[in-house]
Amino acid sequence: MCTMENQNLYFIAIVLPEELAQHVIEVQQDIAYRFQSQKALKVMPHITLKAPFPLSAADHDDLLQWFSDLSVKVSQFTINLKGFDAFRNPKHPVIYIKPVPNPDLMDLQKVLIRQFYSAFNNTAASGTEASFKPHVTVAYRDLEPEAFNNAWPEFVTKPFSGSFSVNRFQLLQHDRRKWNVIARHDLREIE
Repeated sequence: MCTMENQNLYFIAIVLPEELAQHVIEVQQDIAYRFQSQKALKVMPHITLKAPFPLSAADHDDLLQWFSDLSVKVSQFTINLKGFDAFRNPKHPVIYIKPVPNPDLMDLQKVLIRQFYSAFNNTAASGTEASFKPHVTVAYRDLEPEAFNNAWPEFVTKPFSGSFSVNRFQLLQHDRRKWNVIARHDLREIE
């Protein structure tokens, strides 16, 4: 069994472009200030495709090679963000920005997850990956239920909109302090 000392932590995501990410960060900062929920500020705004997973440090190069060799037949596409929603977990509620439903995004995630578990089958699929619900988190983990109950009536009707072109997705690694993009995988140009 691997210990945490010889494991790395990774996840795969679509990182939002800088200008839109800054708009999301402003929402996160507002929530941090008014509702004491700062955890979302610790990672760049993104849509998770493959939830964080530990992997032996000895498998790092294999993961990079797998990521580079991925066979993804999804062309570039656009994601539209509109409004807020929530996961109303009793102990750890989450507030997030909603992507408008997008079949290309759903296809990308399914292809990625299938190839991941084919290559790294020693890791069990999580339920959240089987029932993928894309989102851009603005408050989670340290958002207390009482703070959620105070914030949600405002955010349920609060406007938010933005769109961006998805022409790549990223592999990120945690360095024990923060997440860093370590590889990018480009999507095919629109045909």
